[in-house]
Amino acid sequence: MLKNFKRIINFAISDFVRNKGISIAAIFVLTITILLITGLLFFQGAAGYLTSQIKDKIDITAYFKDGIQEKDILSAKEKLLSEVPNIKSIEYVSKDQALAFFNEKHKDDPVLAKALQEVGSNPFLPSLNITTNGDSLQYASIAETLQTADFSEMIDKVDFSQKKDTIEKIYSVTSKINFFGLILGVVLILVAILVVFNTIKLVIENSKEEISTMKIVGASDWFVRGPFAIQGIIYGVIAFLISILLSAVFAYFLSPQVSTVLPGFNMFRYFLTNSWIFVLIQLGFGVGVGAISALIVVKKHLDI
Repeated sequence: MLKNFKRIINFAISDFVRNKGISIAAIFVLTITILLITGLLFFQGAAGYLTSQIKDKIDITAYFKDGIQEKDILSAKEKLLSEVPNIKSIEYVSKDQALAFFNEKHKDDPVLAKALQEVGSNPFLPSLNITTNGDSLQYASIAETLQTADFSEMIDKVDFSQKKDTIEKIYSVTSKINFFGLILGVVLILVAILVVFNTIKLVIENSKEEISTMKIVGASDWFVRGPFAIQGIIYGVIAFLISILLSAVFAYFLSPQVSTVLPGFNMFRYFLTNSWIFVLIQLGFGVGVGAISALIVVKKHLDI
């Protein structure tokens, strides 16, 4: 058994070296294919970051009636956190903080500053800014909860109705981005597998006389398949090593350009953080597709 395995490996290496041109072509195609899959991973990472940034900017605000004590508002905050699932964060903003935020935002607008002075007092209400981990339906659920007896006596208004259309549009856009990424990924993987399969087919077609000879002298099917499966694995491993190196180089040098388009998203840091995913997918795809394609094509010749 061990002797046969060694012979299979020797045959595989011998064929790999003898058909250097075809082997290089197969590795090249596998490398390009793996890099396309890697590009999709980067796209998904960037899209995920973009959607999370957009969702983080979505919130609804519950404005409390003037005169409600801070301790009562904080108590309502804790009650809301305990009763409503999927709340990501609740930020308490006092009257004074709201006034300070307004002044900072409109410090270069003398008209608003003068209007505020004419009011003579702080016109802002204390509030809770609420964000969730889910979709627009969860914001609607929170708005309904805030209208119940436990909260309605303290609350002046909730701005969900004004933000509802915007929230729904944002979630619709992010859902379409994720759906587009999924469809693109499926199409790209199918095309990649087809291209690699046909390339491996050309490699094995070049050895069909060798396959016939091995069958004539009584070699078993697995002994015939073995060298080509090993070659497929060799193609995959070499393509993976090239791809992971190029991925790191591209991520490092393209990261500044990507950051200008998508501030806060560091492409190289994303690659390092998820390096095990890149390794797993690149190696798994390269070795898996290379070996399986070889086995399928060889089976066709064995059935003749």
